[in-house]
Amino acid sequence: MATLDDVSVTALKGVGASLASTLAKLGIVSVQDLLFHLPHRYQDRTRILPIASLRVGDQGVIDGEVTDSKVVMGRRRSLQVTLRDGSGMIVLRFFHFNAAQKQQMSVGVRLRCFGEIRRGRAGLEIYHPEYKLVSDESLTPVEDMLTPVYPLTEGIQQNRIRSLCQQALSWLDRYEIKDWLPESIRENYQFLNINDAIRFLHHPPVDANQHQLIEGAHICQQRLIFEELLAHHFSLLRLRREVQSHKAIPLPHVSDLEAGLLEPLPFTLTNAQQHVADEIKSDIQKSIPMLRLVQGDVGSGKTIVAAIAAAQAVGNHCQIALMAPTEILAEQHWINFQQWFEPLGLSMAWLSGKTKGKQRTEALDKIASGEASIVIGTHALFQPEVKFHKLAMVVIDEQHRFGVHQRLALKDKGALGGFVPHQLIMTATPIPRTLAMSAYADLDTSVIDELPPGRQPIETVVISDARRDQVISRVREACLEGRQAYWVCTLVEESEALQCQAAEVTAATLTEQLPDLKVGLVHGRMKAKDKSAVMDAFKQGQLDLLVATTVIEVGVDVPNASLIIIENPERLGLAQLHQLRGRVGRGDTASYCVLMYHPPLSQNGKERLKVMRESNNGFVIAEKDLELRGPGEVLGTRQTGLMQFRLAELERDKAWLPEVKKLAPALMNDPVLVDALIERWLGNSVQYGAV
Repeated sequence: MATLDDVSVTALKGVGASLASTLAKLGIVSVQDLLFHLPHRYQDRTRILPIASLRVGDQGVIDGEVTDSKVVMGRRRSLQVTLRDGSGMIVLRFFHFNAAQKQQMSVGVRLRCFGEIRRGRAGLEIYHPEYKLVSDESLTPVEDMLTPVYPLTEGIQQNRIRSLCQQALSWLDRYEIKDWLPESIRENYQFLNINDAIRFLHHPPVDANQHQLIEGAHICQQRLIFEELLAHHFSLLRLRREVQSHKAIPLPHVSDLEAGLLEPLPFTLTNAQQHVADEIKSDIQKSIPMLRLVQGDVGSGKTIVAAIAAAQAVGNHCQIALMAPTEILAEQHWINFQQWFEPLGLSMAWLSGKTKGKQRTEALDKIASGEASIVIGTHALFQPEVKFHKLAMVVIDEQHRFGVHQRLALKDKGALGGFVPHQLIMTATPIPRTLAMSAYADLDTSVIDELPPGRQPIETVVISDARRDQVISRVREACLEGRQAYWVCTLVEESEALQCQAAEVTAATLTEQLPDLKVGLVHGRMKAKDKSAVMDAFKQGQLDLLVATTVIEVGVDVPNASLIIIENPERLGLAQLHQLRGRVGRGDTASYCVLMYHPPLSQNGKERLKVMRESNNGFVIAEKDLELRGPGEVLGTRQTGLMQFRLAELERDKAWLPEVKKLAPALMNDPVLVDALIERWLGNSVQYGAV
């Protein structure tokens, strides 16, 4: 028997090739997809509100008589219509209108409108309300159910998708959606049948608990949220099983090489570093591919832990590849690994997108022949022409910048004789437990939760850019006392060109205002060698102040730098601010971070900067970041490809995650159920390639 999954949206009235193509952008191909395209909020159009009761931010239906209608000239020409009922008056404002509309809304006409109340030049206003002329009240009843508001894409409007969903609901009378959740689970959590839940959410009755629906807490929503979280969890568990169905090269412990690495170091490992290093060493001695995520706050010493793992690989005559998302971070790893491994007689190779010509050919030859035991680079390591001799381990730094698909692309590089490499993923962006349980369900997790002794706490101050001159004086004092400082420029636009331009202007201004200091500039558009030259000059103390864009977010280690000024911090996420702040506090001097914002700050902006001022703990900051911005922002939705939930919100729905984690392994034994739920909720967004 056919299912709604087999019925194309073109079977619906009014859906031709063009509209079908638009719907496909929303992931809607079948009638069932349309039924699972659920409202993300609701409007109450079931009653008419007195105008006098309205407040800014309210949405509602009003009904009144036009008492004035005129075109007014301001910054933008608009049609201004005054509407009055028995309780008060409000202005309807149209910036886009035609002569027929103006004529339609003449004095004396009665209108029924719906829109959002805002404060305007004439008091309370509604911009571009939905409206209709009312000639006879009995012919214009209010809605008898809450009105759903659906996610849209360019080329389709709310009324159109509402009518299509209405059509799709009529198909539910003939075909039922298969309820894949076992009856025992439905009974345990008192879940409705999926068909009833979907009908309810597309058309909630007027007596539905609106507060619950708005909060995403209604039992019908929770039933589907549970299923969606389960589908995501299945996709990651399957990914883990598929990777681990291959064999990895077992890497027994090589104590003399590890000793050669650790003995010359000017520090000893912390207990946390030692513990995590032992977990990794134990993993990679097995023939099952390691899949481990190492989290550690800024400065916790993840790199040396990765180097210990690398020593175990190269000690077994194998190769290790370390990949970082930016040239600056990759270069920092290159410098560290050179210092640690070249004295031990090991050969290394460097490969980035900017490695060209003879240099590139030589690097590719060293990698392919096995002459290079350790290969360090950027995304360039993904490229098809990069062939490894015997790749046994992949270390990926700041994994969330790449995402699952890219990480898996490197797996094939080691597919030699049926083996795949062990994977060690590192991040200095502390990941809240909630996210780790969902976005990283395919990985074992280790945490380096201890900072090396001697690291200085960083004092954070939040001040307005009206006090810019005082901040510049503070920079002068610090630098004349022999310390160094960073000045970070940020822009709200995602334009690298504009960010670089802002940094250039700032550097020129500060050079003029601080004639007794040496000022350097580094940004993403500079050539790699020029960037390196400036960074080296700063590290060697030849520059007092380094003006930079956020390219210095990770991987820059200058112990003498004790002051960082971050302009417009309200434009950055908390995790990124925490990373930037971690550029100081690396020596034995008291360190400071100045967050110089541009007023006025939004309530959200105030909250975020307050968190930065009050906490140096990356995990506390990450939890708050998740709460304020959501998982897509924290991890970078574009990169993860897995965090784009339709209904679930990780922070709000985190209570389900332990339940999902507990139930998923047994349900994985039913591959038909697993396939069906992954297809239903993730569709084509899970493209792991040949894993």
